Amino acid sequence: QVQLVESGGGLVQAGGSLRLSCAASGRVFSNCAMGWFRQAPGKERDIVAAVSRSGSSTYYADSVKGRFTIFRDNAKNTVYLQMNSLKPEDTAVYYCAGAADYRRRYYVRGDEYDYWGQGTQVTVSS
Repeated sequence: QVQLVESGGGLVQAGGSLRLSCAASGRVFSNCAMGWFRQAPGKERDIVAAVSRSGSSTYYADSVKGRFTIFRDNAKNTVYLQMNSLKPEDTAVYYCAGAADYRRRYYVRGDEYDYWGQGTQVTVSS
């Protein structure tokens, strides 16, 4: 029911910034907790950040805490990931995801999400 399309990925130098956007189609976007995941070559897909349905609660992986910010604009059906002080180890394919389950504020496991974008490549050069 919810379709997600990411944009904003690309090549950036270490120390730089990038903002990813995820545009959702579907009338139930505000009912979904949203998350950003990433997958580096040879690694599993891991949570980067998550935000509750209202946007009032957030979660960050330790590796990005203090550098990345997740926020959403339900009126625009869009969730964002602001990435600052980028490091080469941030290089990965980044995925936007939505979770329809209403029982928790946000989710951190990939198998808890119901909708996924196609992914966007972020490459950080040293």
